[in-house]
Amino acid sequence: MTVNDVLTVHGGTPLHGRIRVRGAKNLISKAMVAALLGDAPSRLYDVPRIRDVEVVRGLLELHGVRVSDGAEDGELVLDPANVASATSDEINVHAGSSRIPILFCGPLLHRLGHAFIPDLGGCHIGPRPIDFHIQALRQFGALVDKAPEGMHLTAPNGLHGTKLELPYPSVGATEQVLLTAVMAEGVTELRNAAVEPEIIDLICVLQKMGAIIKVHTDRVIEIQGVPRLGGYTHRPIPDRIEAASWAAAALATGGDIEVLGAEQVDMMTFLNVFRSVGGAYEVTDMRPPRAGSPGQEGKIRFWHPGGELKAVALETDVHPGFMTDWQQPLVVALTQARGLSIVHETVYEQRLGYTEALNSMGATIQVYRDCLGGTPCRFGRRDFKHSAVIAGPSKLHAADLVIPDLRAGFSHLIAALAAEGTSRVYGVDLINRGYEDFEAKLAALGAHAERA
Repeated sequence: MTVNDVLTVHGGTPLHGRIRVRGAKNLISKAMVAALLGDAPSRLYDVPRIRDVEVVRGLLELHGVRVSDGAEDGELVLDPANVASATSDEINVHAGSSRIPILFCGPLLHRLGHAFIPDLGGCHIGPRPIDFHIQALRQFGALVDKAPEGMHLTAPNGLHGTKLELPYPSVGATEQVLLTAVMAEGVTELRNAAVEPEIIDLICVLQKMGAIIKVHTDRVIEIQGVPRLGGYTHRPIPDRIEAASWAAAALATGGDIEVLGAEQVDMMTFLNVFRSVGGAYEVTDMRPPRAGSPGQEGKIRFWHPGGELKAVALETDVHPGFMTDWQQPLVVALTQARGLSIVHETVYEQRLGYTEALNSMGATIQVYRDCLGGTPCRFGRRDFKHSAVIAGPSKLHAADLVIPDLRAGFSHLIAALAAEGTSRVYGVDLINRGYEDFEAKLAALGAHAERA
């Protein structure tokens, strides 16, 4: 953390205005990795200027992929014609910056016959072990050698299709299987797979490249390996996490924010809860250009309609449940709702630590080890505080805040904007990992915030 990594926020002003979200962070980086598998250039549109994209771009360039900006703002061209090995020292420069390197394994094993995984970073919201990634790669035929600097993988006999079942529908593990199976010899069957919209969009990318992937009912995905893949041209789904974060900011500050690019279909679960709390929204569907008409970008306007917000009970879950990345921003708004709200976190076991900072600002939030939702979860018999009870409404006051992780960081920022007085938020550069130009967007919405 540097001296300049501090944002001074003068709270108490409702946010009003219009901002735009681009392609989903949780798809963009995986689509960039998928370009490694092709034997022709790929073109990706609506790429946000965020730290995670910079990290993946750096890793791809280390491995010989030529990454260049296209003619359109937010367009990337990825040319994998000269894929090459990178040294462990070069790759380790990025260690701790992202968890993406684990997903390079399958593509690099296909292209080069070997891969290296450095120590992995990412947000500290639970261990998110890579055990299944390694186990799956071994089932495909990879050999894994552990070393002090990371893990070296080889595939002396190539990679072959296999049958796998996830103990939990993990997004990362599903991505690993998809990126490895598409060029593995034979058929791969993955059971209990994640089916998040970003996963389906990644499947669309791979299918454009020439992959054969069937999504069956009951979370079963079947991949028929093919000998070669080409490039792709793809415009990703919009970032539903960022859209919901700005929606929560509108609700918490009593504001009115129009989010250009946001789409209803992947936010239905969030929109139901947003309305139940007392928020209002209006959806404008995208209209394609026609003769004599320029068309219209899709958008959702979110606002606080006045009156009291209402307490709710919700559980996070894998898609189509309430997304874990939605709960942290929304909890700030729930501190302003009358009554007792209950949040049962079932995806990550250590995702409620950010509530301590909210309590220091005047919120009343208690966390529990029990499953307070309607359904017992896998953390219920373990020593994790994964349920929260939020009593409101609470008047928030300014405080000095230290950002612990990406989504909690945006929640702290929302709290500072909603609180009376001037807060200092430390570690704001972490927000750049997933929120493009967030300071410029704050300014566009009338927020009073500046670098310390």
